[in-house]
Amino acid sequence: MSGKKNQYYAYFVPGGMGPVSGVADNWKTCEKFVSGKTAARYRGFATKHEAEEWLGQGARYEVKLRPKLQPGIYFDAGTGRGEGVEISVTDEHGKNLLHRAIPKTKLNRFGKHAVRVTSMHSAHDATNNYGELLALHYAIEIARKTGIKKIFGDSKLVIEYWSQWKMKRKELPEETIVLAEEVSAARERFEAAGGEVARISGDHNPADLGFH
Repeated sequence: MSGKKNQYYAYFVPGGMGPVSGVADNWKTCEKFVSGKTAARYRGFATKHEAEEWLGQGARYEVKLRPKLQPGIYFDAGTGRGEGVEISVTDEHGKNLLHRAIPKTKLNRFGKHAVRVTSMHSAHDATNNYGELLALHYAIEIARKTGIKKIFGDSKLVIEYWSQWKMKRKELPEETIVLAEEVSAARERFEAAGGEVARISGDHNPADLGFH
């Protein structure tokens, strides 16, 4: 956070109907939201961008502002809102990009996508790892459409194994195997055209949902 005087205050208040969060341009407004609220979190910042970035990282006190990131596409998955797995795909500034790959009607109010797996036999909740794999799938599709050559994520399993067709197929659901095959083929084409998929720390991932 900048050493300048705070001009903006980010607040996050958990609740049974879902969290309330936002950025106020003065302390009194922020105080109205957090005063007397159990588990409320808030923090002062010199700029609105810094305040929004902290909220985007899950409003965690231990999170430090990220270093300058390489231009590219970043992906993540998480389960913290209590509604199953969500996926996130952004640019280096944390700007949502999923609307470039799927209809906006399938995105929630945060610009993220709630994952639901439909197999031949049933529809069921996805795992977080499946979400990471699907997020990479969309990241590659967006990269193809935009000409961007670099993709970053923090999942070692997905980046170093599943998306390179390295997996224990007998131990995984059919839908995960099918998706991994599609992603592996798409990644191979992406890298053959000069693209790169690399790992980044979860603490520095602008697509990070702030929960895992």
